Amino acid sequence: MAARTPRKAQWRIELPDEASTIALAADVGQWLGPGDLLTLSGELGTGKTTFARALIRSLTHDPDLEVPSPTFTLMQIYEGASFPIVHADFYRIKSSEELVELGFEEAQEGTLVIVEWPERAEDSLSANRLNIAFELGNSAEARVLTLTGRGAFAPRLTLARGIRTILARSGWAGAERRFMQGDASTRVYERLVKPDGATAILMIAPPRPDGPPVRFGKSYSALARLAETIRPFVAIDKGLRAQGFSAPEILAADLETGVAILEDFGNQRMVEGKVVFERYAEAVALLARLHQLNLPDTLQVEEETHRIPPYDLDALGIEVELLLDWYAPHVAKASLPSGAKAIFGNLWRHALRDVVSARQTWTLRDYHSPNLFWLPLRAGLGRVGLIDFQDCVLGHPAYDVVSLLQDARVDVPDDMELKLLGHYAQLRRASDPSFDMAAFARAYAVLGAQRATKILGIFARLDKRDHKPQYLAHLPRIQKYLAKDLAHPLLSALKGWYETHLPRALTKNP
Repeated sequence: MAARTPRKAQWRIELPDEASTIALAADVGQWLGPGDLLTLSGELGTGKTTFARALIRSLTHDPDLEVPSPTFTLMQIYEGASFPIVHADFYRIKSSEELVELGFEEAQEGTLVIVEWPERAEDSLSANRLNIAFELGNSAEARVLTLTGRGAFAPRLTLARGIRTILARSGWAGAERRFMQGDASTRVYERLVKPDGATAILMIAPPRPDGPPVRFGKSYSALARLAETIRPFVAIDKGLRAQGFSAPEILAADLETGVAILEDFGNQRMVEGKVVFERYAEAVALLARLHQLNLPDTLQVEEETHRIPPYDLDALGIEVELLLDWYAPHVAKASLPSGAKAIFGNLWRHALRDVVSARQTWTLRDYHSPNLFWLPLRAGLGRVGLIDFQDCVLGHPAYDVVSLLQDARVDVPDDMELKLLGHYAQLRRASDPSFDMAAFARAYAVLGAQRATKILGIFARLDKRDHKPQYLAHLPRIQKYLAKDLAHPLLSALKGWYETHLPRALTKNP
């Protein structure tokens, strides 16, 4: 079940001196962005302006910037390194009408707004904010700060507190945090680097609120069996490591907040400019080994049991509908009648029946080049490092094989794909002479078409909804996969539907 978004979060911090206050200001600056409101409250002399000055210097990357108190000017504007900053002081404000004359509302657009003495014009400020209340401590320089996140800022403050706490608890508080390139999800990764060169990965994956119901009263993520907290990642990680696979060691984790510190696999990926056959052969061998094992369907995470969900018709079906919801209207510019959509759903349910009734295994679901590392100092299958498996389900073994060999981001040559498929079959037959390659090939085509259909929808959604147009560059490759998989005789009816209603989805060069 997805976590509920709190309306208010608080965090009380005792700071021994001015240096720690300045350090906290720089830390807070990492949570803020354009459109945010930070209010600073407290009596005269408690350190509001000192904090604001340190924060602005941090955000402008100018440690010597002159930042006077805006008590008399009422408002100062600075050009931050990434966005403008408005620093306002309401001490001399008698009513909200004065702010209108100052042009305060216009100045807020696209800026970070820092307000001292917010109580003087409370009705003119957004309820979604971070407020910091300042009090004197038990010494001349000591301060006690109470951070309160309200509305949309509540979960952000909870997350920031969780990150700061886990870093301190695990001995990584003094490490430099370097942002790493994100993926198509909402997760964020940072590399932690200690002064002695030791590194680790900070994974930030806070619980996400459930989306609107789309069918049977359930959200898309619930129907598609997507992980909504960090718990499934921790469970599958421990399960994979127990079987001898190279999932990252979890150095520390906060399951409630959704942050973890992981072993750093480095930067050597499976693909270096092009597909390396020897590495892919080892990745295929890992899947063959995984699919030979009798794996549990439940795993323990602290005091709770994680049940691996089934990759059933509801999950597979809701995924292919992304094509209708996003790719068809926004890429193909096609308006599909309700009858065509109904036929589409029925054809897919028919094609997927045998897939969901076959013997199921752990399906890691994102087993492709961005999530596979090459660890040359390890032995055997341990050389394949695994990440991003929190959405693991019980599904057909062909899904992860086709995910690897029909990679959305890199080209695996057709002859190499066939050779690697043969390698997989050989390994499966070596342990199980009854392995049915013909049945596996049918499932490979069906799930390849299902996956390509889903990804066309996902990448169109990433462009239209999430403003990530770079994913559109991969559409020709995915359309090629879809056309190849639909050529299987088992999928002739589905192929006819695409040719009639969405021929664009089968073209290599849109």
